[in-house]
Amino acid sequence: MTIETPALLDALNSVIGIPLIPFSGRGIDYAGHAKNIDYLMRNNHLSGDRPRVVSIAGTSLVHHIGYDDQVQLLDIAGQRMAGQGALMAAVVPNPLPAAADLIARLAALKRPPDVTLIMPLSGTYGPAGLYETLMAFAEEQAREHGTRFLYYYRRRRDRDMIIRLIQDSPHFIGVKIGTNEDDVTPFAEALDESKIVIWGIGDRSTAAAELGAKGHTSGINIVVARASDEINNTQRCRDYEAARQIEEEISPLEDIRFMNERVYNYSAVMEAINCSGFDDVAGGTGGPFNPPVPVEIARRIAGIMASVKQYHH
Repeated sequence: MTIETPALLDALNSVIGIPLIPFSGRGIDYAGHAKNIDYLMRNNHLSGDRPRVVSIAGTSLVHHIGYDDQVQLLDIAGQRMAGQGALMAAVVPNPLPAAADLIARLAALKRPPDVTLIMPLSGTYGPAGLYETLMAFAEEQAREHGTRFLYYYRRRRDRDMIIRLIQDSPHFIGVKIGTNEDDVTPFAEALDESKIVIWGIGDRSTAAAELGAKGHTSGINIVVARASDEINNTQRCRDYEAARQIEEEISPLEDIRFMNERVYNYSAVMEAINCSGFDDVAGGTGGPFNPPVPVEIARRIAGIMASVKQYHH
């Protein structure tokens, strides 16, 4: 355990930057990944000298890469962060023995993750089984490795059981909301100050913040770090009007990322990096199942980036 839990909860009330994994051909560009981590750490505009939070999670394509690659990516991120900030891993919980093996490998790193996000479960299961299995799993991983968890909430059927899981397990410190703002209130009302409710659907997060969410994940933080950081800064000051003004500027890029069930969630970020000509971040050539965007979408992204490039530094 690298950060005490109260300090970690405070750190997570922030921008959780999720840098895309850059690819060169079929392989991961690990040097580019290191460059991306350096960019995020160097361009920290969070108020009050707050630490940067970096996550290797959804936008990063963790569902499409092997465990060896995931371990190497987390290892590089931890090294480049050089003891600063907070590091989040993401683990797909099935099959469960494989997830346990991955957590053990991550825990053995010189700079292990501070918290692990449990990604949405696939396959056939019931809410009661989810609760029972993850309660036991979290207890085991905490006992063996000191692991702390966040749950990535994406399925409304499971809401009440997930609330119960987070309430009952001292090893689940909060939830990432991946549905919509309507689900923020039930979690915020049910969970006390020892837990956190994080908005998990990008930088358009002010409506969720007004309902009680603390912090938000950002896939475009790697492109426009200042914009994401300033949104969080203004939300913490409860200046929601100022936060919305910045949201309006980056909203066209988010519209593209989330269109047609998030079809360009990854590739739009890659295109935003590549079309802008930034030399301090790496977009890559396209990842598994995520090719470059169509020409017309690329033109739209180029126009958007011309209007928000000032937020890169």
